[in-house]
Amino acid sequence: MQKVKCIIQYDGTAFAGYQVQPNGRTIQAEIEAALKKMHKGEVVKVIASGRTDAGVHAVGQVIHFTSDLDIPLNGWKRALTAMLPADICVADVDYADAEFHARYDTTGKEYRYKVLNQKEADLFRRHYSYHVPKPLNIEAMRKACGYLKGEHDFTSFCSARTTVKGDKIRTITKADIVVEGNELTFIFLGNGFLYNMVRILVGTLLEIGNGEHAPEEVKDMLRAKDRSAAGKTAPPHGLFLWKVFY
Repeated sequence: MQKVKCIIQYDGTAFAGYQVQPNGRTIQAEIEAALKKMHKGEVVKVIASGRTDAGVHAVGQVIHFTSDLDIPLNGWKRALTAMLPADICVADVDYADAEFHARYDTTGKEYRYKVLNQKEADLFRRHYSYHVPKPLNIEAMRKACGYLKGEHDFTSFCSARTTVKGDKIRTITKADIVVEGNELTFIFLGNGFLYNMVRILVGTLLEIGNGEHAPEEVKDMLRAKDRSAAGKTAPPHGLFLWKVFY
């Protein structure tokens, strides 16, 4: 048996999320269906670094599975690519140590969120960026990012529907905004992220950019440890799981 590790990319637009569910098309189900064909009907369970919601995209999602097939690495990539739908791509394949675990061995993740900040919407970017027509105060949002860095209890920036048990303390090592023309890319690196955390962070920063809150209010939001203290949840289609670290 060999443990196979893959970096996969997907356009989340037409998916109900990563994880298999009874009703709805999912990334995990598509990959497991392809592997089942390759293994002549045998069920192959796929483990990912984490779940992504409906509409969320991935550039660097990591999965692993075990297989008894003797296939060279380029053969794995070629075979999976041929069997997977056009909105899932295998970017890289490697063999992993027997102890490797795509979920439990992660040391951090990078997420990016794209905002199109211009008056008119762009038909061809509507699935990959959140359209915000009003002008935004970039410097105010960047100042607020500074208060998010470091170790904090992010309860206020976690969905009330979370199933996380234990504390909600996480460390953000990078919170930044890159501006290219009318596109803003919010970049977050951290040792872990709570349910909807990045989307709530972006929603809150956009409210600061709109002048609804002062940047300094982020400190009060963190102290409150209450979801109602932070801003709205930004929609899923601007979010990309960019990279997973091990």
